Order: sequence, then structure tokens, then C-alpha cells
Amino acid sequence: MAVKIKREDALRYHREGRPGKIGIVSTKPVSTQRDLSLAYTPGVAEPCRDIAENVEKVYDYTAKGNLVAVITNGTAVLGLGNIGPEAGKPVMEGKGVLFKKFADIDVFDIELNATTPEKLVETIMALEPTFGGINLEDIKAPECFVVEEVLKAQMNIPVFHDDQHGTAIISGAALINALDLQGKKIDEVKIVVSGAGAAAISCSRFYVLLGAKRENIFMADRDGLIWSGRDDLDPYKAEFANGDASATLAELMEGADVLVGLSAGGVVSKEMVAVMGERPIVFAMANPDPEISWEDATSVRDDLIMATGRSDYPNQVNNVLGFPFIFRGALDVRARAINDEMKLAAAYALAELAREDVPDSVIRSYGDEPISYGPNYIIPKPFDDRVLLSVCPAVAKAAIETGVARKKITDWDAYCDNLEARLGRSRGFMVPIINRAQARRPLKRIAFPEGDELPILRAAGRLVEEGICHPILLGNPDSIRRVAAEVHVDLEGIEIVDPMEDKRRFLYREELFRSRARKGVTETMARRLLFRTRWFGMMMVQQGDADGLVAGVSMSYADVIRPALQTIGRNPRYSRVAGLYVIINEEGKRFFLADTTVNIDPSAEDLAHIAQMAAETARRFGVRPRVAMLSFSNFGDSSHPNAQKMQQATELVQEAAPNLLVDGEMQADTAVVKDILQEHYPFNKLGGESANVLIFPNIDAGNIAYKLLMRIGSCEAIGPILMGMNKPVHVLQTSSDVQDIVNIAAITVNEAWEADKLKK
Repeated sequence: MAVKIKREDALRYHREGRPGKIGIVSTKPVSTQRDLSLAYTPGVAEPCRDIAENVEKVYDYTAKGNLVAVITNGTAVLGLGNIGPEAGKPVMEGKGVLFKKFADIDVFDIELNATTPEKLVETIMALEPTFGGINLEDIKAPECFVVEEVLKAQMNIPVFHDDQHGTAIISGAALINALDLQGKKIDEVKIVVSGAGAAAISCSRFYVLLGAKRENIFMADRDGLIWSGRDDLDPYKAEFANGDASATLAELMEGADVLVGLSAGGVVSKEMVAVMGERPIVFAMANPDPEISWEDATSVRDDLIMATGRSDYPNQVNNVLGFPFIFRGALDVRARAINDEMKLAAAYALAELAREDVPDSVIRSYGDEPISYGPNYIIPKPFDDRVLLSVCPAVAKAAIETGVARKKITDWDAYCDNLEARLGRSRGFMVPIINRAQARRPLKRIAFPEGDELPILRAAGRLVEEGICHPILLGNPDSIRRVAAEVHVDLEGIEIVDPMEDKRRFLYREELFRSRARKGVTETMARRLLFRTRWFGMMMVQQGDADGLVAGVSMSYADVIRPALQTIGRNPRYSRVAGLYVIINEEGKRFFLADTTVNIDPSAEDLAHIAQMAAETARRFGVRPRVAMLSFSNFGDSSHPNAQKMQQATELVQEAAPNLLVDGEMQADTAVVKDILQEHYPFNKLGGESANVLIFPNIDAGNIAYKLLMRIGSCEAIGPILMGMNKPVHVLQTSSDVQDIVNIAAITVNEAWEADKLKK
């Protein structure tokens, strides 16, 4: 449903706190006199000298390469018209927020007191040294055409008028897929365009680039058909003059295949849609009220595909699917322009993405209803993270191939990894782990006891698609196949095992009874336990029929870890298994927190083992561990038994692992703030740096800490990671989404490979 916004709520949102929606954040430290000397005088002179000798070095030493100007003169702001540059500023700030949110591009919004094309061109051209690209916004037609054409011809950075090209590209992607679903060819369809402004003309031009025939496009404004007999046409409208007589919009729509609405709400009636051709396509994109409502259009035609500009109906044509990613791709190759080939590449990338399986995280953002390619899903959703990874490379490649790129990209995998890191700190952290899992063959077999759970099914599809592992789904095959069909998960490459029918359960029963006979498990109990997917999966791992197991989206932590300990068991090197979370803060710093999930009140000996396991985990993630044993006290300033426990644990770790950087007991801020540690406790054994592995005295402290960091500390978390098992087993949170499951599965795969190395 549409979100209802009250006037006062909108005003308060913009007014309260610091007025507006944007600010400037320093990307370099400015906390000491040395920092100031580097940031300004005298240090700043050095990059100035280098740029003076070679102007291209401005991209190396300044923010130019990631900085876009969003520029308006306020003459056509939203549906509000010519309200002036100051009144347009909230919109431009909002555009800057979208650039940053969706593509990590910085923006200065610029509102100009300039109403003539000549003044706009002169002012904007003078800004070229500052920016990597220019996004024109809310400039009325026909001046917007003139301004963009002149700037594109004379400037050496990308210039893009989003009101024209954004809607064209997104609706073009939607048109590609709508025609595919309706079984029609673009060069054969009759297209009627309601509206003759900047967006209508640009969309029509773009459809011609896609293959539509100009003679099949009929454009109408409030005075009817744009045709050669009219004497009120500017050159841009005249470009689409068609026919030899006047006609109304209603007359034009008879037998039409496609209606493209870029005019005003309510100008199209039910009767007009009813007389369109078979299997029509209706794009009613006027905002906030479309040319015809979804309800009215679908009430007279059950064979149509419809899109609007609204978020409360399927197939929203939203420009946010275009401009952030088009500029991202252009900036990344330092493009001199955004040309037609780059726009086409963006449209085809969006169209292709809509045909792929939709991630659970996207489905969850849009009400948990199934989403799959079809009449009600012809373009990706705005909050689909994959758009960045799909559109940006397509645009960058097109720029390189057409010769407008100053910078070449040769390693596209590395480029996509860099893009993925922009999606979130945890995603960037996981890239090398996922890459390692993908690079190794044969694929490791990972069992998932909750085979018919929706997130598990979607994750299994991703794992096969990305070549991370061979998923084994445990459960009733009919149930698994039914759910997979409902959410359009391709089961090719996914193994399904039914514990009720699999003959290995007889062997597993004997082994389970043999190993647990003196621990309360009878033969009958063993047989019954193996009808449960989690027990069957654990025995698969224990017997070598699977290389690891991941479970927990529908089971309690105890229900997973108990059978794991009773079948696979802990690694004999350690006295306990333990849980760990990787926490990544806004600066990208990584902290390994343990124990956060398993041991309620570990002893000093247990804590020593937990510290060593956590250090090993950090090394596996490519981080040199510096371990802090945390307490409420610092280095013996309390004689309380809790503090003494952490002192003793520290001594045990230092004795068992003399080469490990570990110290304690210490308070949390002492551990993570280098200045406190070095100034007050210079004798510490952390090598002159702050700690990155934090060992908590009990589960209360660890669990509370990681959850607070996630919820109010603006940190991202990866985990939980179960340490100390004899073979790879991991217990998910019940709230885990598809990406969480994929992350843990990749970790499980890498642990399985490491276990193989140890055997050799």
C-alpha cells in the first residue's frame, strides 16, 4: 500500500535537527596538528603541484571522480511547475541522498538563478573542474533539450538530464520485457504516447533506439495528435509529427499495442483501453495520479500488462533504477560522456535482471509476497541490491567499447567485488571468502536440514548459481518441490534427501547407537531420531556423506547444537565449542567477538581455549589477531573473582600460544582505543595497536555487546560462527535472510577445505 504522508510530517522531517537532508563528512582524519598540516597548509601544496603538472591527477588527489553536481533552475520541479530554485532545493538534496544510498556517489546540489539556456550553459560549463559528472534536473522544456545538447557537445565530463533519459531507460527496460511476455516485436507495434514534454520525447527517441519504427509512434498533447499540419510545434515535438490529419487520443488508441502515458492523471478512460489491440501494454506514468488507474485498466482488460510510476502497484517505473548506477559506471571509467550505447546497456541489463530469481531480502522488503518474472514483475524493484552489480558493469563496458572512457577496466571480477563492497561492509568482507569457495573443486556438499524453508531454498538456488557448494536439502521431497515451484527456485544442481526413505539411515542408526549407547540412547531411540532431518544431517557429516551442515532458521539454537555435539562432537584440541560474531563498524574495522552464543559462564581454562579459537578464526579471515581478555577492570586494578578469572585466562593463553598477541584483563574501551592503551598501559602486549579479537567473561556480556553494536552502533554483523566442532557445523539465527545463509555456507565450505588440509 502507498505510504500516507502528512504535510506536517514532511515539514518536520526536513526541519528538525540539522535542517535539510545532506551534509559533508571528512574522509581523512583531522584530529591532530599533523592532520591539519596535511589537509591544508603546508601539505596540501604537494597535490596542487602534481595536478598543475598533469591535470588528470585531479582524479587521484581529490573527490572529483566520485562527485556529481545535481543542478536545477527550478522551472519544472516535480508536478509543481516553475517554483524557483530555492523551492527546488529540497528535491535536489533528495536526489543527492539517492545517489549516495544506491551507488555511493557524493553530490553537491546546485540551484541556479538562471532562466535562459545561455545563462545556464555558461554557468554549468564553468563548473567542469569541480565535478566528475553533471545531473540536470527539473528544467522545463524545450530549454532542457537545448541546454543538454550544448553541454554534451562542449563539456568533457558526463552530462545527463534525468527527467528525459531516466524515465526513457527504465520504461525501455520494462517495454523490452512486456513485449517479450506479450509475444510482440518492437518493430511491429503501434505505440501511442500521451504527452509531448521532455520525458515523452526522450522516451520516444529511446524506443527508436531499441528498434521501434518512428512511423509507428503517435504522440499527442492536450491539442491532440502531433502531426505535420500543426503550426504550433517546436523542433522537438516536430521530430515526432506523424499522420496527415488531426486525431484525438481516444482515436489514436484504437488497435494500439502500447500506451505510454507521460501527461496528466485521468486523461485515459476505460473505453480507450478497451479498444486497444490484443494483449496490450499500458504504461501510465503520470505522478501522483496515472493517466488511468490500475483498477480501471485491469477491470476492462485481463490480457494487459501495466506499469505506473507508483510504488503501491506492480511494475513501478522509478528513475532511481537508473541514474545512480549509470553515473557509477560512467565515473568508474572516467567517461567523457553518457552516450546512447551506455543508456541501451543500462536498459538491457535491467530487463535481464528482472528475469532472474529474486532474492529473499528483496521479497521481504516488499511484503513477503512471491516475486517472479511475469506480467506483474517486468522491472527490478528499487531496493534490489543486484541492480548495482548488473547495471554499472554494463554501462562501464559500453563506455570503454565506444571510446568515451579515459580509464580501462581489465579485471571485471575485481570491479564487481569493489561494487559489492559498496553495498555494505559485511558484503565487502565476505567477497574473498566467497571467492575462495567458488575457486575450489570439487564442490563441497553442505547439508541443510530445513529443506522446505523458503530462505533455505532460495539460498540453495544462489549457492548453485554462484558455484559455492553442492547443497543437500533434507526433508519431504514433495514439500520441497512444491515450495520451490511456488517461489520459482530451480532445483537443478540441488540434491534432495528424504530421511524417511534414504537407506543410509540403517547404517546411521547403528553408528548412532554404538556411539551413544552408554549415554542414554537406545536402538529404538536412535531409529526415531534419524527420522528428524537435523539428526540425519549430522550423521551425514559424521559419516562423510556431507562436508558440513547449516541449520537454524526454524529451529532453536539448542535444537541444532545438541545433536551436533552428540554426533560430530567437538575438536579434541579444545574443552568447549563457542560462538563468534564478526562485527564491522562504519569505518570498516573488523572485530571478532566471542563467546556470544554458547557458554553461559566459562571458566578461565575455557576462556583460554575460546581465545585461541577466535584468534584462529581471525587468521582464516585474513586478519592478524590481537586478543583482549575483557573485564570491568584494567590489568589487576580489582581483586574481584571475575577480574581474576580473566587474569588467569590471559596467563593460560600466553602460556599455550606464546606468539599470539594477547593481553588482559582490560576494559572494553581500553581494548579498542589505541591512545588509551598506549598512554596508560604502555606495557601491554598487543604490539602497539588496539585489539581486534574481544573475549567476553560470559555469555551475558558477549550477547548483549554484539546485539547493541548491531542495533544502535551502526555496525554490521556476520555470524554466528560456531568454533571448536570436529567438523564444520553452523547454527543460523532464526532471522537469517538469504545473504546470511549464503555467507555462512561459504564459511562452512572453506572450513571443510581447511579440514581436508589438516588430514593430509
